[in-house]
Amino acid sequence: MRIGVPKEIKIHEYRVGMTPPAVREAVHHGHEVLVQKGAGFGIGLFDEQYVAAGARIADTAAEIFAAADMIVKVKEPQTAEWKMLREGQILFTYLHLAPDPEQARGLLDSGCVAIAYETVTDSRGGLPLLAPMSEVAGRMSIQAGAHCLEIAQGGRGMLLGGVPGVPAAKVVILGGGVSGTNAARMAMGLEAHVTVIDLNLHRLYELDMQFGPSLNTIYSTVDAIEESVLGADLVIGAVLVPGAAAPKLVTEDMVKRMKKGSVLVDIAIDQGGCFATSHATTHADPTYVMHDVVHYCVANMPGAVARTSTFALNNATLPFTLALADKGYKEALLGNPHLMAGLNIHKGQLTYKAVSDALGVDYRDAKTVLAA
Repeated sequence: MRIGVPKEIKIHEYRVGMTPPAVREAVHHGHEVLVQKGAGFGIGLFDEQYVAAGARIADTAAEIFAAADMIVKVKEPQTAEWKMLREGQILFTYLHLAPDPEQARGLLDSGCVAIAYETVTDSRGGLPLLAPMSEVAGRMSIQAGAHCLEIAQGGRGMLLGGVPGVPAAKVVILGGGVSGTNAARMAMGLEAHVTVIDLNLHRLYELDMQFGPSLNTIYSTVDAIEESVLGADLVIGAVLVPGAAAPKLVTEDMVKRMKKGSVLVDIAIDQGGCFATSHATTHADPTYVMHDVVHYCVANMPGAVARTSTFALNNATLPFTLALADKGYKEALLGNPHLMAGLNIHKGQLTYKAVSDALGVDYRDAKTVLAA
């Protein structure tokens, strides 16, 4: 199979779909890899390294999209990219379609086969291709939130961990999954006062056993969220419904009643955000203030630490990339129900129910579509 790796074009996105070691592995499996010139330059992965790994360098994205059987990316395709996709071409990347009807329509119209990293599952019910970036985003959320609490950023002028004789900041984390757990670990390491709120009692038990009395765990109700958010200095939104739009757990009324200069960091913004006042921002302009509350809602947070993120992501995606290339997408998907869960769009048909529910677009079962 001919695999294409274009340079990411989303603003301040320096990650790349395949590293030189991943390319070498694909070439070792007998595949051809085309990498766009300068695709990894921003994180110190140079064209010479890709050539040494066996890749062929293409000058433009148009060359990549025209020649490749499968496109391997990081971020969802931008408008210029989805217009270059063709019928039957495989797209393997993050999609986050639920809050993005325009992209969904573009991919449906292209006739491509779109497989989303964020909905591929594993035998334990986890999301193995989302987990590495969730780890990064969770850890980053605390350093971003701590920075936003500084007075020059519009924050309350608080040091997250306080100092002897002065109380630490109160950090509330909505969601105890991968992102939330990593956020809690970082916040506790900085000696903040940390509370995690989640609907899953078993998960709260696991967190309690993992972190002990230093972490407060609370079962999620409207009352619990409201009380905790109103008392918080920093709130991390780390909720996830796989493939679906994030639930709006914090209302605009709650935001209005929060303390002046408090901070919201919305990790769930890729799926539409879990704060009613959230809208996506960029690394170039990461924050805005609404109702005297600082909002950090960068839609590709791990892109800020692009080298770490790229290698972590490649470790997770490479086995699936090779399976798609070695077997062809139909055999690979039909032979692996966890990879099958990643199929969101197949030749003009939407095949992921949570996206269908969010967008109001007709849905067809992935297995049925592939078997036809």
